[in-house]
Amino acid sequence: MDDGQINMRFNNRDPVYLQVVRYFKEELATGRLAAGDVIPSRREIAGLLKINPNTAQKAYKEMEDQSLILTEGNSPSRITHNEQLISSIRSELIQEAVAAFIDSIRKIDMPVEELLDAVRQQYMSGREETGEED
Repeated sequence: MDDGQINMRFNNRDPVYLQVVRYFKEELATGRLAAGDVIPSRREIAGLLKINPNTAQKAYKEMEDQSLILTEGNSPSRITHNEQLISSIRSELIQEAVAAFIDSIRKIDMPVEELLDAVRQQYMSGREETGEED
């Protein structure tokens, strides 16, 4: 979050404040945010995302309630140091993605092994394109 830019697109299905919470969870799960990182203030995030400051406040309140961020006094909000929580956020996002994938692919009625092979091939192809290794 050092560059002061947030690449986020809002959808029309979910409340904006929950989309902001999800954005921070995704940033944490992917390693773009780490435990203890300072995040923008509520006012800054409202300006960066062009959202109502009350919506930003609601998102931060939700993240505090979930213990995703900690805000003490006048200090900036920081990402939690709770590694167990961070791990569970990553698992939550993976399970959501898998569930959405399964819902979309189930109607094709493909044998599981064939499906797993297709997923493995696509996943590895994507890693090769980005230069990632196992």
